[in-house]
Amino acid sequence: MAFNYISAAEAASLIKHGYNIGLSGFTPAGTAKAVTAELAKIAEAEHAKGNPFQVGIFTGASTGDSCDGVLSRAKAIRYRAPYTTNSDFRKAVNSGEIAYNDIHLSQMAQEVRYGFMGKVNVAIIEACEVTPDGKIYLTAAGGIAPTVCRLADQIIVELNAAHSKNAMGLHDVYEPLDPPYRREIPIYKPSDRIGQPYIQVDPKKIVGVVETNWPDEARGFADADPLTDKIGQNVADFLAADMKRGIIPSTFLPLQSGVGNIANAVLGALGRDKTIPAFEMYTEVIQNSVIGLIRDGRVKFGSACSLTVTNDCLQGIYDDMDFFRDKLVLRPSEISNNPEIVRRLGIISINTAIEADLYGNVNSTHISGTRMMNGIGGSGDFTRNAYISIFTCPSVAKEGKISAIVPMVSHADHSEHDVNIIITEQGVADLRGKSPKQRAQAIIENCAHPDYKNLLWDYLKMTDGKSQTPHALRAALGMHAELAKSGDMKNIDWAQYK
Repeated sequence: MAFNYISAAEAASLIKHGYNIGLSGFTPAGTAKAVTAELAKIAEAEHAKGNPFQVGIFTGASTGDSCDGVLSRAKAIRYRAPYTTNSDFRKAVNSGEIAYNDIHLSQMAQEVRYGFMGKVNVAIIEACEVTPDGKIYLTAAGGIAPTVCRLADQIIVELNAAHSKNAMGLHDVYEPLDPPYRREIPIYKPSDRIGQPYIQVDPKKIVGVVETNWPDEARGFADADPLTDKIGQNVADFLAADMKRGIIPSTFLPLQSGVGNIANAVLGALGRDKTIPAFEMYTEVIQNSVIGLIRDGRVKFGSACSLTVTNDCLQGIYDDMDFFRDKLVLRPSEISNNPEIVRRLGIISINTAIEADLYGNVNSTHISGTRMMNGIGGSGDFTRNAYISIFTCPSVAKEGKISAIVPMVSHADHSEHDVNIIITEQGVADLRGKSPKQRAQAIIENCAHPDYKNLLWDYLKMTDGKSQTPHALRAALGMHAELAKSGDMKNIDWAQYK
């Protein structure tokens, strides 16, 4: 079948007010760019005429500025799910302009399939190749592309020359059946492949192919510093000790790691620790640090949903695909983050917290409980089902005015029942096998910053000390209230709550 090659503006004109759009990609990797950028122009023009123009956006995770950014600034997004990192989008969400649904990334594709979010009118999919019989070869991420392609009435393909055709074969596309017909997902080690290297669609659904040459809008991360290096070393030392005492098998276990400079520091420390054998990763994103560890032989295999790497790193992968072909695989997000597989493989999860409380509850999404940061991402998918679940964070933020260890989290994403280990630059709190009161002692003693230790001990003294989970309820969010009042949690005076 011969496809209709059209401009990005022509493709955008096919999208109408009220449509729901499904996008490829996971983080800015592999996300369609050209059509959404043109769609923002249409929205601005319609708004200038006094006409409504908004769409719903279904994605795998975050996108780049050419989607979340321009569409937010054009006030073109009615509804959006799930995870995001764009600052303009964040402002629009926190000012109430966008209905944002923050859900676990493993659930996004199936909730769209179940019909929870409405119809998918158009799918916009970035590809490195598309064949006349309807085979779409994705670029740097899997995301929810297979599901939105199957459900959408129309498909627009962005054929992006910035991605090498060497990416063909990198993906393992597999979509589970829905209940009551779902079967086990037959992945028993990170390198197992169970699907096809492409998405198969009815070629008649492809209403246009847009040729582009638009590199991924990759985000760089800050270089490691003494603080992140210390957190990373604490993680590596903890895992090495657990392996030495037989908690972790001597062959080690697959790792999942979140995104950011702390995650990079953790992986760097694990790579340097030669007491830890070369290991595998079953994770949602692969960053530059992992690619370096694969090249060095410290990571044997990486299974992920996306290559969230800088563009020069991505080009290096494409150029060396003969080396990477048997060391990398990209999967749809409901497979890369699937709880069944996480538990089966015995994955060690390492994610980042905004704050943790004395009993091990973790807030990973909201600043002071009300302002969305980025979203829960895949951290919940891995945390609840991990062999060992770890959360890392600096002990303080904003020049010490904010403590990451608080009496009660202002928003709970991960409960005390799922969090095993909390690690800051101060040390490690092992919460396994401990009662709430024992957890509080371990967290204050090992993870809290010295400037806040006595304040947290003083809080505990205010409780009756006899309850299963001791709290002075009037004071539980007192440190947050003090931050809002004076800008510094250290100014808290517990006497006002007695």
